[in-house]
Amino acid sequence: MKITAKGAAIGMAAVVVGFGAFVLLRPSALPVETAVATRRALRVTVDEEGETRVRDRYVVAAPVGGRVARITLREGDSVEQGTVVARVFPAPLDPRTRDQATARLAAADDERRAADAAVRQARAAHDQAHRSWERARRLAAENSIAAEERERVELEETIRARELESAEFRAQAAAHEVELARAVLDADPDPLAIRSPIDGRVLRVLEASERVVGAGTPLLEIGDPAKLEIVADLLSAEAVKVKPGAPMLIEEWGGGEALHARLRVVEPSAFTKISALGVEEQRVNVIGDFVDPPGALGDRYRVEIRIVVWERDSVLTVPASALFRRGEAWSVFVVEGSRARQRDVVVGQRTPDAAEIVSGITEGERVIPYPSDRVADGVKVAQRP
Repeated sequence: MKITAKGAAIGMAAVVVGFGAFVLLRPSALPVETAVATRRALRVTVDEEGETRVRDRYVVAAPVGGRVARITLREGDSVEQGTVVARVFPAPLDPRTRDQATARLAAADDERRAADAAVRQARAAHDQAHRSWERARRLAAENSIAAEERERVELEETIRARELESAEFRAQAAAHEVELARAVLDADPDPLAIRSPIDGRVLRVLEASERVVGAGTPLLEIGDPAKLEIVADLLSAEAVKVKPGAPMLIEEWGGGEALHARLRVVEPSAFTKISALGVEEQRVNVIGDFVDPPGALGDRYRVEIRIVVWERDSVLTVPASALFRRGEAWSVFVVEGSRARQRDVVVGQRTPDAAEIVSGITEGERVIPYPSDRVADGVKVAQRP
């Protein structure tokens, strides 16, 4: 069959048109971003806003109704135990008031005896914890005890030391209350001198001006700002994840680097708090002690805390944004050659940024973060530059 020039031209045009249609209509590679599955350290934390507070504070109150003289002390002033911090001109004691003062003296004396007993109990517990700590330290030097056990014993000794310190503070304050109650009964027309029960600094002056006050009216707060602790209220669902002894990181406190602390107490009782959105939440207070010096922090300073609940030095991770649900399983899109392949994975611990992969992919494979609805199993993809 003889092919004419006209037929050859028509055939050539058909080939060109067909090739152009193929080029225009063939599916193009979908541009995607990828991330590499890598081994890295992973830390899971419970984050919350908290504040510092003086561990042991004392509220100095008027022991009897009367006229309180102007308080000249100011916030931040240092006071020693026995320093006169306020003066009250007591109103004359009528029989009823005297009976109340007598009962208050008896109650204060009972509290003093209970506080002394608590000090003895706390001292015995601390002595036992200190002996255990000394024994654990010797065993640790001989590599005869696990590091976790040594840390547990060390934490127990620290907690018992804090409890002893607080018990001694309460006993000191209780003895001061007895002195005040006795002074009320022995009061004469001269003003009643109210003295500081502890060495510390004035935290707040609650009644600076001279005026008539009732018995029990708070006048000022005294404490030692060098003895700070951290307190934060967690959602009850988060509080069950943290345990005493957990490391804490104190951030956004105004300094450069995060400060280290350790969780001491998870309070056993929750309370209801209304959130900024008007939702009722069950909250639990947690209290920690500084490991690093608190620096310039003072009482009731705002901080951000991160309580470590899980930590490993080397785990296989992918960006948390690469995960998506398929039924009850977690899946990711893995780039194999130039195609996206859906693959089920087993996920371990998670943070807002990364997720631990127990199985399903291997180190070095590339996954697609934030996969759009255009990404499907087998779709041709091209990595964005």
